[in-house]
Amino acid sequence: MMRSTVWFALVLVVLSACVPGRQFEEMKAAREKCDAELAELKARYETFTAKEKELNVKIDELSRQVKTLGSDTLSLGTSLRRITNAYERLNKTYDQLLEKNNLLMQGKEEDNRRLMGQYQLTQEELQKKEDRLRTLETDLERRQAEVQRLEQDMKAAEEALKVKEERVNELEKVLAAKDSAMSQLRTKVSEALLGFQDNGLSVSMKNGKVYVSLEERLLFESGSTVVDPKGVDALKKLAKVLEKEQDVTILIEGHTDNVPIKSASVKDNWDLSVMRATSIVRIITTNSKIDPQRLTAAGRGEFMPVDKANTPEARKKNRRTEIILTPNLDQLFQLINTN
Repeated sequence: MMRSTVWFALVLVVLSACVPGRQFEEMKAAREKCDAELAELKARYETFTAKEKELNVKIDELSRQVKTLGSDTLSLGTSLRRITNAYERLNKTYDQLLEKNNLLMQGKEEDNRRLMGQYQLTQEELQKKEDRLRTLETDLERRQAEVQRLEQDMKAAEEALKVKEERVNELEKVLAAKDSAMSQLRTKVSEALLGFQDNGLSVSMKNGKVYVSLEERLLFESGSTVVDPKGVDALKKLAKVLEKEQDVTILIEGHTDNVPIKSASVKDNWDLSVMRATSIVRIITTNSKIDPQRLTAAGRGEFMPVDKANTPEARKKNRRTEIILTPNLDQLFQLINTN
């Protein structure tokens, strides 16, 4: 650019020496116009160059898109061919089915009738099965209702059983307490009468009751209803123990052997057993604070022997008085009668 300007200046110097001033001015104006046009062309060239770069970028992007579209077109072409093949196969299958259908419609009327008959039979069988199914469903509903009722009954029974178990547990606790109390009572009675156990006295426990058995030789002379002093002493000791046991009832049973009694004051063995029991009751009530309502006098005569042998030893065992101590079971009966 600089060289052309210098050159142009030299040309002007030369021309100015060779041409007139008017022509020089025209040439100068033409030169300035050319420079202006050259500058405009350069600006336009730079603009075109920038646009060319922008277009090249767009061309690269479009080339990539064209390449991508080409790949997609290839994939779509493959899919189209696959779909076309499937469509052709379907058309072929359809044509085959249509041909078979035409054959059936044209020459298989007998088969159609047979198939229709089978169809009707199948429908009838199906109807029977449906009827049977409805019957079974009805029966099932009935059974389910019955099962539900049974479950309710079972639940009610379980609840009732639970209540009964609770009552049984309460009863068992009461019985256990009574058994424990009677066991302790047996120990107390045994300790109180310890000195008499070698003289025909024994203490035992059976069925929750305490049995104090006194042989005839400890209490009475043969055929007598009067208690001997030694027997009175034993009964007093027993009474002192029993007056502290408020929840125990006392049954005095007289027993005899099977030998008929011969006495003006005693009619028979029944009479003798009852009178002896009554004598013992009087001694107990006289020598203690035991409520008479707790006492019962009874006679068994010869009819409850402990030894059925008809020997002197057996008859000696059978001549006895038993004092039976029974726990008060009112609490137990209340529990039993509770709803």
